[in-house]
Amino acid sequence: QVRLVESGGGLVQPGGSLRLSCAASERILSIYSMGWYRQGPGKERELVAVIRGGDTTNYADSVKGRFTISRDNVKTTLYLQMNSLKPEDTAVYYCKLRTFASRDYWGQGTQVTVSS
Repeated sequence: QVRLVESGGGLVQPGGSLRLSCAASERILSIYSMGWYRQGPGKERELVAVIRGGDTTNYADSVKGRFTISRDNVKTTLYLQMNSLKPEDTAVYYCKLRTFASRDYWGQGTQVTVSS
């Protein structure tokens, strides 16, 4: 069973930066996509950013220009560089891996709190 482990969350002031990481417990060759999702207080889980084959990326409008998704294919590690953070970015951030067989794996989440 593949496990995904997120790290890098924490408390940061508005305007600050954080870098999230998501490491898979084993190398996976049949990855269709990897993505970051978040769930804020009282909100539904939403897509933040996704990266697919050829490093094609998509971002939620609310994070475009501030967040950057990237990955290390050898280590099957996913990253999310978050700059110019805002209080509304406060949420639990989850990574998700989808295989070509449409099987999804989720991490346990990491808390990001943006507050002065």
